[in-house]
Amino acid sequence: MTKGWLRTIAVGAGLTLVAGACGGRDADDEAATDDGGDTATTAGGEGGGEGGGELEPVAGFDGTTIRLGALTPTSGRVAVIGNPLTAGNQAYFDYVNEELGGIAGQYPIELVVRDTAYAEPTAVQEYNATKDDVVMYAQILGTPIVNALVGQLTTDGVVAAPASLDSFWVREQSLLPVGGPYQIQAINALDYWVTDGGGEGDVICSLIQDDPYGEAGQEGLDFAAEELDIELGPAVTFPTGNPDFTTQISQLEGAGCEMVLLVSTPADTGAALGKAAEVGFAPQWIGQSPSWIGLLALSPLAPYLEENFLLASEGPDYGDESVPGMAELIRIQETYSEQPPDTYFNFGYLQAVAVTQVLEAAVANGDLSHEGIIEAMNGIEVFEYDGLSGDYEWGPPEDRNPPRTSTIFRVNPAAPTGLEAVEVDIESDAALAFEFEE
Repeated sequence: MTKGWLRTIAVGAGLTLVAGACGGRDADDEAATDDGGDTATTAGGEGGGEGGGELEPVAGFDGTTIRLGALTPTSGRVAVIGNPLTAGNQAYFDYVNEELGGIAGQYPIELVVRDTAYAEPTAVQEYNATKDDVVMYAQILGTPIVNALVGQLTTDGVVAAPASLDSFWVREQSLLPVGGPYQIQAINALDYWVTDGGGEGDVICSLIQDDPYGEAGQEGLDFAAEELDIELGPAVTFPTGNPDFTTQISQLEGAGCEMVLLVSTPADTGAALGKAAEVGFAPQWIGQSPSWIGLLALSPLAPYLEENFLLASEGPDYGDESVPGMAELIRIQETYSEQPPDTYFNFGYLQAVAVTQVLEAAVANGDLSHEGIIEAMNGIEVFEYDGLSGDYEWGPPEDRNPPRTSTIFRVNPAAPTGLEAVEVDIESDAALAFEFEE
């Protein structure tokens, strides 16, 4: 197996998803770019509608239109996540504008997208360029990026929805996370494998990105191993964009690893598992949710993935309309976006659902200021997602309790996202026992 196909996957995935994320609107709704580099899209009409000037103008709200920010990689290797994720944000906001008339039926949403290229210095620069022009951020992608910004968000009193699932976000006043944290995914993955997956007695190891995202997965694995009285094998690290996984795969193979937790992004997933397939190393891999992209199921690596890869994520199979929220997600996706089925689109959609609930509460309170957004957010008791994700108990930071459920998926190239569920909404005792730091 050669490395050439891996480069083809990475480049092809980026081009495909960039094109998909940019589509889905009529010509007169196309994104417009200003001198500052914003990509700003407002769907759904003439402005605030009848009574549109009733609320006091504040940062990000001119009395008519609510501006939201998105700091995400629209270029570079992680754009394969950023573009479909942003498409999910945009499709739901287009639905709110077109079908509901905007927030409270009168205030349309405008999404301002800035490219971070998945680099902390760039993200900080783009945050400082936009923070006074948005009500809040509907998306900030990446654990390292959120880590770089959370202090400033707190100081500035600005709320952001992280496209990252670290447990540290749970108690942060300035963050609006959705979904079960990475630690919960890793805990449920290990518990599933040793109790239901046939992996009792296996040598359990990990291959993790050498940054806070990788550390979050390892923390969950360590916690689960202690709860289950399991001695773990080596935790092998790699840098983002690792050019060659020969050393890491040799370490794992030499240690006799039979199950490996993989904490990566899609391009590194392809590179790592491509090397493993090349040398004939075939443990059970269980990846955390950001490790996957559907194009992997259509690559030459697909037979290896079908045999050796599971994904720990959340929610039902794509297209399972027995889940109340799935039919509406599909309808909105088909109506307002050209993005094909994609797990990252779904996450961006859920972010937009949560942000919309906060905006509705803030308008009901008569205050869209940064302080008003925090007050409105703290007043919400629970975020519900109609089965697309676990309910998230909310309120002030000290009261928040994220979902403790995960879904285990296997690779199926015939499925819309390349995945099909093996076990839906598993909730281990270890996951219930995990405590989130104050």
